[in-house]
Amino acid sequence: MADLSDLVVSKVRVKVLELFFAKPNEMLYVREITRLVKEEINAVRRELDRMLECGLLKSEQRSNRLYYFLNKRYLYFQELQRIVMKTTGLGKKIRKFRRKLGDINYVVFTGAFVNQEKLNKDELDILVIGAIVLPELEALIKAEEKTFGREINYAVLENEEFEFRKARRDPFIMEAMYGVRVMIIGDELEFCHRELPTI
Repeated sequence: MADLSDLVVSKVRVKVLELFFAKPNEMLYVREITRLVKEEINAVRRELDRMLECGLLKSEQRSNRLYYFLNKRYLYFQELQRIVMKTTGLGKKIRKFRRKLGDINYVVFTGAFVNQEKLNKDELDILVIGAIVLPELEALIKAEEKTFGREINYAVLENEEFEFRKARRDPFIMEAMYGVRVMIIGDELEFCHRELPTI
């Protein structure tokens, strides 16, 4: 299976990238990062310096500690975020167990899920489309909720219902289609533009 390490040679850099994108709104200091990625402090410092130099990370001094955090205005921020979402955590598990989960056409993580934002009751984290084995999907999501720290709000639609609701510009579907999102499985253009088959 494709992995972030296919593109990034340094295993320490892979771990640091995964950590920051798993905590996109947090500020972390060197010893904390070292403990979480379980690598040598000098190797971690070296990677942090490189990420600061290229602009992916920013830093801020607070009392006697230097904190690091993601620079969301970094030129390739969204591209990296998408890669990390597909190759770690729930995205990786869904792709790994795709066959057990049924016949999946699309899996979409919304911006709220990717950026770990709090949701309103009617907002969505994940949209899954296809003929899905619900107990298998539910087990994966329940396990992820423990790591994620809150309930994950997801919806499952069969292909026909998705196309029907899309054709009628259902607000629920429009938000998933045109809001910030990461496609874990499926084709972006087909997701947004495929028409209902004529009968």
